[in-house]
Amino acid sequence: MASPRNKHEEPLTVYYDGACPSCVRDRDNYQKMAGGNSNVCWVDITDADDQLKTLGIDPRKALTELHVRDGQGNIFSEIDAYRLLMARTALLRPIGWLIGLPLIRPAVSRIYHWWVTRRLTREGRI
Repeated sequence: MASPRNKHEEPLTVYYDGACPSCVRDRDNYQKMAGGNSNVCWVDITDADDQLKTLGIDPRKALTELHVRDGQGNIFSEIDAYRLLMARTALLRPIGWLIGLPLIRPAVSRIYHWWVTRRLTREGRI
């Protein structure tokens, strides 16, 4: 079994909405916090429907939920994706733990989906 340190060094691929200014800003902030030590590859899902389908990711779901692929090819989405990504940085690790708690996770999920749906509706993308 890999140690937690090795697990955090395993490469991650993050599929994010590059047409979303907030998402791009979040990516940039994450990269600053990680200091280049996170072994994360960022893939813009804009016009990448075929690539997403090849990976088994529904392009519409990719717009409404963050998706992350680990080094073994496992795909994680929504809160699980955020937790996996947050585990890579000391500043975000406690937040990742917190949003995974049984009483907090459903509330964070509802707020997240409400925010994303509102943003995409306002932009005329759904």
